[in-house]
Amino acid sequence: MFGIRQIDKMHQQDILLENEPFPLWGRMIPSYEKEKWSYSIVKFGRQDTGEMCFPNENYDFDSMSRNSTFIGAYDNGKCIGLAILRDGFLRYWYLYDLKVKQDYRRQGAASMLIEKAKELAAKKGYLGIYTQAQDNNLSACLFYLNNGFRIGGLDTEIYNGTNQEGKADILFYLDLLPRGGFVPPVAAVEKDPAP
Repeated sequence: MFGIRQIDKMHQQDILLENEPFPLWGRMIPSYEKEKWSYSIVKFGRQDTGEMCFPNENYDFDSMSRNSTFIGAYDNGKCIGLAILRDGFLRYWYLYDLKVKQDYRRQGAASMLIEKAKELAAKKGYLGIYTQAQDNNLSACLFYLNNGFRIGGLDTEIYNGTNQEGKADILFYLDLLPRGGFVPPVAAVEKDPAP
């Protein structure tokens, strides 16, 4: 079992967890009809499978901690997973980064990071959490859906003019409460009507 905790200044080096490759084996294709999202999956042929690794970030704890929360997954004191959530003006907390070292994947660490993020999101008064994943990172897309997220949007333009052109970002939302009604950020106080 992994230990999950917020990363404080004393352990700030843990937010520099290096990125490691992830498999590219298929693509999620979302569709939106009658105000509902659905998806299909296209599995790549053997010749099209591969892996990808994002460049390492140079996160700065002091500058980011003003609007970010860092959560680490630990195995015997060693950071093996990281979630970074950023505050914003929306009612959903933004999951900016989620990663787990290759040797620890598929053992529940990422799900445990999401559970801790849900707990902290509720304490902060958020309605839920949102994030995005590239449509060709099928493992990540399925992970989010299997951990209670739902598809909430698709950005097909985000990578135009980059070496990632032709890919799209799928937006995923995780609701802490059932959807359907507005929840005010602060309880309203009724005033007596004027005479």
